[in-house]
Amino acid sequence: MSDTSPTKPARNVVLVHGAYADGSSWSDVIPILQRAGLTVTAVQNPLTSLAEDVAATNRALDRQDGPTVLVGHSWAGTVISDAGNHPRVTALVYVAARAPDAGEDYAALAAKYPTPPANAGVVHHDGYAQLSESAFLEDFAGGVDEARARTLYAAQGPIADDLFKGRTTTAAWRDRPCYYSISTQDRTTAPELERFLAERMDATTIEVDSSHLAMVTHPEAIADLILMATRGARARA
Repeated sequence: MSDTSPTKPARNVVLVHGAYADGSSWSDVIPILQRAGLTVTAVQNPLTSLAEDVAATNRALDRQDGPTVLVGHSWAGTVISDAGNHPRVTALVYVAARAPDAGEDYAALAAKYPTPPANAGVVHHDGYAQLSESAFLEDFAGGVDEARARTLYAAQGPIADDLFKGRTTTAAWRDRPCYYSISTQDRTTAPELERFLAERMDATTIEVDSSHLAMVTHPEAIADLILMATRGARARA
């Protein structure tokens, strides 16, 4: 389970976006963290393979000058689970995120829980996939202002068809203090699955009345959770 010992305070935060998104999905959280005096980096994942996403995240971690909190949304939970053993990482924050164990078949695990509506809106073309406009606006970005949701839809990153087949070689959440934000109105990942993942990693957990994009609809709550992680709070009170 997660390490529950106090960690060094972190002044750096690296944010990793999920599938069907790009780094701009963190644009509401970033200024809150910056006002708190933190150095913030948003990774731009290529979304072409787990290995390449992990490499992009490691390059960002290599540039940090000290203790760093690593944050992942959605698919990026897989990425930070693989990259999170980087020596600069002091804590992991998962936002409605996947959190596979080492080598785990995440699709098989997710199949044990209700199928989220967004799954029906995946559109494939030339080896890549995106969400349809209706699935993005109604399921992925539910509750987001329509103009903002359409902007995020226009900026969504296409993913390689086989992206989700990648399996982690490690589970950093077993060795780092963990924090998890569950989106109770999530139509992209089943909230029941999120609760299971948070409990399995013994994470400090919050529940947000939000769609999948809690960092857009509730940026203060997500920023507060990240700030808790930077202070080196225990994973269990």
